[in-house]
Order: sequence, then C-alpha cells, then structure tokens
Amino acid sequence: MIFCKHRDCLSREERLRRSYYEVLRDELDQFVLGYSLVGSYNNFLRLRTPYPFVELRELKPRARIPSVEFDAQNSFLIIFSEDFIHKKHKKYIRYFDANKTTKNNLLRHKYFPNVENFNRNLKFFENRDFFSLLRSLLPIDYALLIQRNQQTKVKYGLTHFHVRIDWPIAEASEDLARDLRYISKDLYEKGDKYAEDFQKKLFEYYGVPVMAGGRRTAAIVAAQYFRQLPGITTVYV
Repeated sequence: MIFCKHRDCLSREERLRRSYYEVLRDELDQFVLGYSLVGSYNNFLRLRTPYPFVELRELKPRARIPSVEFDAQNSFLIIFSEDFIHKKHKKYIRYFDANKTTKNNLLRHKYFPNVENFNRNLKFFENRDFFSLLRSLLPIDYALLIQRNQQTKVKYGLTHFHVRIDWPIAEASEDLARDLRYISKDLYEKGDKYAEDFQKKLFEYYGVPVMAGGRRTAAIVAAQYFRQLPGITTVYV
C-alpha cells in the first residue's frame, strides 16, 4: 500500500507545500472545533436541552451502544487533501462538474444563501471569507472536498460539495486487513465469520461504533481509501 510520504522523503518543494498544508490544517482544526463542539454546545443551551456527553462505557473497545445524532448537533463531513485527487479516483470519490463549487451549481441546488455575491475566488483558503462559505455549506449531505488547485502548486480551495464516498465497506476492511497482515489476499479467505468480524474491526480501528450513522461511516471509509494516496488527507466528521 502507498502511504503518506515522510517529510524526510520529500523534495524541497514538496516540504514547503507540506508545511503550508499543515498551517492551513491548523486553521481548519480550530474552525472545526468551534463549529462542532462549541457551536453544538451553544445550540443545546439555546434549546435548554442537556448536552449528551459521551459516557465512559462508550469509549471502551467493542462498545456496541448505538449513538443518536441530535438535531442540535452540528454535523458535517470535510475531506482536506494535501494533493490534487486524480480523476482515476472518481469511481469511489464522486466529484464531478455537477458538484463543483461554482455559482451555477450552488444556485441550482440552493445550498449557498448568499449565492448572488459568490465569486470564484471565495472558495480558496487564502480568501478572508473562505470560512463563511465553508460554514454555509457544512449542513449539506455527503462531504465537502478541499484540495490543491490543479492549476497552481500551493493553493488550496473548496473545489466540490455533495461528494459521495462510494467505496464498499468490505473493500475498505479488506484493505485494512491486508495492511495489518490479518489476511494475505481476500477478506473471505478465512471464512464468512472472520470477514464479518473484521468489518467490525474496521469501525473499532477508527474509534467509531459499528452502528454509527452515514457520515461517520463514510468518514472511516474515506480515511482508509485515502491511505492509498502519497500525500496527507485529513477527514473531519
């Protein structure tokens, strides 16, 4: 399996890009923490509803307590890729012209409330209103994709919205099992029961309950899929 290149294996140009990516990721980390934790907590306060803190038993391995997504909880899925995602990956990472972040697409889907003032530079990380655009698109189903602009070397932008992750869970589990050397070739080579148990192991490996909702399931599948790419990919959910 191709995995993220260590910094020592990068060229000087790639190191500079890696450093820039990590700076932007730090900014995105702070934004996501504010939106997902602080913002959600404030939503519960406004509704005068007790905040559903995680119980200790849910943090134990093999915990099978189904969690509920509350309406007051800010949910989202963001994929932030260090490099541009090649078109050969479109089979499983569904980004096309129809869901590209353009004014026409946003106007047709009515996702962006201030679409009349949209300009193409708004989607780039360097724009001061980038996080306003990002915040307005977070409630959309499926994922938002932030990646390097193909036309430039070190410019990142929110290129696509409504991005589906269509890699089957069985294939993601098989990929992880081979990587951890639980199997040599096929997920079912040791029987159906072993394959079923290892698909549960995929969720445990990423710290997500087996009965997790769609966004979190898509997040762990995406995290496993992007391990095939040589650059860093950060998945927020």
